[in-house]
Amino acid sequence: MNKEGTILITGASGFIGTTLVRILLSQGYKLHTMSRSEPQLPVGCDDRMEDLWGHKNLTHFRGDVCDKESLARAMAGCRYVIHLAGYAKNYAKDINTYTRINIEGAANVFDLSAESGIEKIVWTSTIVSLGPTRRGQIGDETMPRNTRRYYTEYERTKTIAEERSHEWIAKGLPLVIVNPTRVYGPGQLSEGNSLGLLIDDYMHGRLPFLLNGGINTGNYVLVDDVAKGIYLALEHGRVGERYILGSENATLGEFFRTVDRVTGKRHWKIPVFRPGAMIFSYAQLAVAKMTNGYPRITPGWMRTFLADWSFSCEKAKRELGYEPESLEEGLRKTCVWIDRIKKKAA
Repeated sequence: MNKEGTILITGASGFIGTTLVRILLSQGYKLHTMSRSEPQLPVGCDDRMEDLWGHKNLTHFRGDVCDKESLARAMAGCRYVIHLAGYAKNYAKDINTYTRINIEGAANVFDLSAESGIEKIVWTSTIVSLGPTRRGQIGDETMPRNTRRYYTEYERTKTIAEERSHEWIAKGLPLVIVNPTRVYGPGQLSEGNSLGLLIDDYMHGRLPFLLNGGINTGNYVLVDDVAKGIYLALEHGRVGERYILGSENATLGEFFRTVDRVTGKRHWKIPVFRPGAMIFSYAQLAVAKMTNGYPRITPGWMRTFLADWSFSCEKAKRELGYEPESLEEGLRKTCVWIDRIKKKAA
């Protein structure tokens, strides 16, 4: 990969995108970044990020993947594309938002990349497109979905988009897919970093509840590792392949116990089981619809967290040189960052 070639990053101002921009600039790449709003510095940013969006090797474009004209302007002069933009939020008042951004927006990126002769594209999909795992099972890139049921519109639309991407690959589009697992870490305390918000609430006694007794398993990964994995996929990923970017599998109970260990402080945890959890999520959704508000969690996302999502990232380690941090080290960095930004805000 030629460092003289400019890289377009869609969704650059998001949680993963901001970290990726910093890493690529540090490696000497020239970037075109695109987002629907003006990018902001992450909360509690360190000195390395103070001049991030004003960097001499970065040109930012206001645009939308659903608007092919703005996308074409941002893509002009680029040799590579990293497609990060997507709608991953818990809720949308217009349910078609998921289809418009996650399916049609991805199609626009692929179409214009093919027309522009882009040399390589890395598309950031999601682990939920592979579907949940059975108890005791460790999934990988070869695992077929074990159900056609989708818990959320996000899961449905990202799965469809991945299935359709193979049509472009068959026509010669140089596309590599990465599937991050549950991402957390320093950068932004926003819905894009929902685990960061969860850790913050837990550390400060605002979340004493342990969903389903903490028995369900997920794979957790530090945001810096996901960003590095995307960069490695651009450099070394094989066209037509997908790579899981994760780290350790842990139950929710183990996740919170690790937070306790790295902070040196134990927190109370009250088990809340499926019936109570589902009632809470339906109540959240009902109130949001009545008040034109926004629910903290929806029934679909509650069902997602009540399933198991255990995966291996051995393929990425083997083929990309991907080396993620342990869960303990990643949570230690995250908790230190949360403490720092809370002190700054005080």
